[in-house]
Amino acid sequence: MLNLEFKEKLIAAVSKSNVEDSKASRLVYSYDATPNFQALPDAVVSPRCAEEVSQVVKLCGHYKVPIVPRGSGTNLCAGTCPTEGGIVLLFKHMNKILEIDEENLTVTVQPGAVTLDIINEVEARGLFYPPDPSSMKISTIGGNINENSGGLRGLKYGVTRDYVMALEIVLANGDIIRTGGKLAKDVAGYDFTRLFVGSEGTLGILTEATLKLIPMPETKSTMLALYQDLEAAARSVSKIIANKIIPATLEFLDQPTLKVVEDFARIGLPTDVKAVLLIEQDGPADLVSGDMLKMANICKQEQAVSVQLAKTNEEAEALRTARRSALSALARLKPTTILEDATVPRSEIARMVTAINEIGERFNVQICTFGHAGDGNLHPTVATDARDHDEMERVEKAFAAIFEKAIELGGTITGEHGVGEMKAPYLELKLGAAGISAMKAVKDALDPANIMNPGKVFAKDTRKRVVVSS
Repeated sequence: MLNLEFKEKLIAAVSKSNVEDSKASRLVYSYDATPNFQALPDAVVSPRCAEEVSQVVKLCGHYKVPIVPRGSGTNLCAGTCPTEGGIVLLFKHMNKILEIDEENLTVTVQPGAVTLDIINEVEARGLFYPPDPSSMKISTIGGNINENSGGLRGLKYGVTRDYVMALEIVLANGDIIRTGGKLAKDVAGYDFTRLFVGSEGTLGILTEATLKLIPMPETKSTMLALYQDLEAAARSVSKIIANKIIPATLEFLDQPTLKVVEDFARIGLPTDVKAVLLIEQDGPADLVSGDMLKMANICKQEQAVSVQLAKTNEEAEALRTARRSALSALARLKPTTILEDATVPRSEIARMVTAINEIGERFNVQICTFGHAGDGNLHPTVATDARDHDEMERVEKAFAAIFEKAIELGGTITGEHGVGEMKAPYLELKLGAAGISAMKAVKDALDPANIMNPGKVFAKDTRKRVVVSS
């Protein structure tokens, strides 16, 4: 429970209506999209501006109260679960698109702005914000920045970090700093902008962001390549890139995923094949048509049994929507759905897909695999039941083996889902002890009292699927 004196000062800073500490309010923000992981905060606080955030942070620093910034809670690494109690900082009032600057090709937003709303607003001006996480209909830009979110267009256009030009940040001592700006070039001092992107709220609180925009692509084309051989589909991915073609989207779905997605979406996806590639290209019409022809030929050379072009924009959008719904579809199978995002160099996709299937057989768990094959970011997913302790133990061992294989192939334990609580036990696999120490030095310098989203990112001995605090 909150110290009474602290609570009174908190109410004075943001008003009584913006401090909630009933059991019901706390329960709502005790979990995110991570399966079977929960921890109750002591209160939920909704500031209205950066100055109020600063006041809240100063109070939390003085009383040593943890702070967990939160968007829509769509993350899958328990990054917004308040595992050490404290307050959840909610940005429902700070949700505005502040400016679209067509001269400098930027948009300035508050952290609570919904990603798809930003995309729609800039596209109405003929501009383009490419990062498109599957959760974009409800995810907020603050969450995207804290997790450095990716999306289907990441292969060609990059991830959130590549579009963040400037930030307003409240530091752990309550100071408000601004990083970056609307500049094509700026090498004045350390690049704090890139440091804070992907830091999962462990270094400071984001209160404003300026994002880079680009012109809208002229045209777009979509196709589906069907395979009876998983490795052939994976080889096609590597060969497309090796032929110096960078498609806007290059997605992979295996047969178990296809069956579940088709049952969910009902758009006529083929379920009698072992895998499909969803491929898109955008840009000038001549380039698009030429690249689509080259990619279709490559797929056929690599034993695709069929290559089908979407005939209408509606058909293409249905295919994209079906791919984005993969997690939701898989979540219908069993009470617990665990999705990860081991990532390898594109050249190692075929070996990684094969390894995932072998690991599933070794631990006797069914693994559905889909993901952003073009950038090596695969999403092995298991539908299970947390109440089946024997199966859960095998599932966790399977994922540990997948992470180890990804590292062996020159990859990483997470491509876009963050570290949070769930990947912390594996972070040292990627960074080594010296890397962890360097990260801790940065954390200790910026947050010496460890109030900023404590318990996240840094290495742990085990990952626990269920945490409940009273």
